[in-house]
This record gives sequence, C-alpha cells and structure tokens, in this order.
Amino acid sequence: MTDRTTSFIELLTTHDRALSLYVHSLVPRDSAAEDILQQTKLLLWKHFADFELGTNFLAWARKVAFHQILSHRRQKKREHLPLDEVTLEALGAAVSELASDIPQRHEALRHCMARLPVEHRQLVQLRYYEDLEIEQVAERVNRTEAAVYRALSRVRMTLMECVQKQIATELA
Repeated sequence: MTDRTTSFIELLTTHDRALSLYVHSLVPRDSAAEDILQQTKLLLWKHFADFELGTNFLAWARKVAFHQILSHRRQKKREHLPLDEVTLEALGAAVSELASDIPQRHEALRHCMARLPVEHRQLVQLRYYEDLEIEQVAERVNRTEAAVYRALSRVRMTLMECVQKQIATELA
C-alpha cells in the first residue's frame, strides 16, 4: 500500500462513526443513508488526491456527504421530503457542532466513571456496556429491579453533573 492509501484508510477508519452518525442524522431512511454513505466513501477515495493532509478530514467528508444528501434529495424530488435544503443545511451544521464535542464528552465521562464507587461502575458496565436488561442486571448484582432502576437513575444524574462540571472546568 502507498502512504497515501494508508493515510486514507487511517483517516476514514478514525472518522467513520462520526461520518455515519452525520449522514444517519440527516437522512430519515436507513437504507438511503447507507447508500449515501457508501457513495460518499467512494467519492472521498476518488478525490483523496485533492485533500490536503493535515487539514480537517471529517469536515471535508461531511461536506462531501452533505452534497450527496442534496443530490439524493433532488433525485427523490417526487417524494414528500419533510425538510427544505436551507433547513437541512442548518441541521447539518448543528449536528456537526454537536459532534465536535463528542471526544471531549467521552474524556470527561471516562474521568467521571473512574470516580464512581465500584458498585456503581459495575451497574453502568452491566447495563450500558454489556447491554443487559434491568432484570438481568438485578440478577447479577443480587438486587431488586426497582433498586437497580433507582441506583442507575442516581448514577446517570451523578455522571451528567460530573461531565458538565468537567467540561466547564476545561473551558475555563
């Protein structure tokens, strides 16, 4: 593989989830979103020689995706489309802005998770990382479902407040 090919693969792999979330947030049907995403990736590869390494790959990829979304909408003009292009563009900008906070929020969440008592971390791990249902979590930790609901509710509130404080501290 050439260095340019390796660079493309690394950049696309790094930003694949964010790009996918961007497209899926602007396209109501999953099948259409996947088609647009695949076409976007093909265009990114085809025009990667035009991309200046060291600049913002995700911003460039979102711009290409946005134009693919507009193209898709024009092709589907006969169907009822709930948003006009101006609204869609504003929504795209808002999604991009919100998505740019994600790495900072992830880091703040990691910091806050580390500060939780072990039993609270275990509840979060079982419910959200292992994706167990509340009944299954309750069985694992030998507590009632109601107790697990209450505990998770408190833990979520604690994490939300901690993340907000952590981000505010970093911005100050």
